[in-house]
Amino acid sequence: MTPATDDGADPMAFRALMSRWTTGVSVVTAHDGTEDAGLTVNAFLSVSLHPPSVLVSLTKDVDTLPVIRRSGRFAVNVLAGDQRALSDRFASTRPSAEKFRDLAVHRSPSGLALLDGTLGALECRVVDLHDAFDHVLVVGEVERQEGSREGPPLVYYHSGYAEVDDEGHVRLPLPRRR
Repeated sequence: MTPATDDGADPMAFRALMSRWTTGVSVVTAHDGTEDAGLTVNAFLSVSLHPPSVLVSLTKDVDTLPVIRRSGRFAVNVLAGDQRALSDRFASTRPSAEKFRDLAVHRSPSGLALLDGTLGALECRVVDLHDAFDHVLVVGEVERQEGSREGPPLVYYHSGYAEVDDEGHVRLPLPRRR
């Protein structure tokens, strides 16, 4: 274990510890009338049931954030266990137009790209943006939701994808030896 120092938490030790936190994987999409943008996100959580609302944490330099700011809307697409390729595609640094090229999507009533075959999607209206160091916390009120199918979720742990079988049993990846 890395000892604490008077200088605060070591960023690399912090990253290593956070990699041990198991998360689901989603893709956040946005559309401003002229372009689609999207990225893979695991920093996503429910905020409230009344009204239904969520929070996503985005780094300030992602190309999706300006589209969310301009449009005031975003969608969260909850990925299924067999959608690793989608997660990897939207986690890449290629331009958003390439991420959406030849991709099966359908449009929400407000024009957001919803990825086909996901476990479901939430269409959100931005209600607040909070600067938080090198990230922006985007709070959205859920205005519409859809469930696409049943199945195990895509799960991320220790810098790798977990295996989830059809009965919901999870097999986490072993830590990489350094």
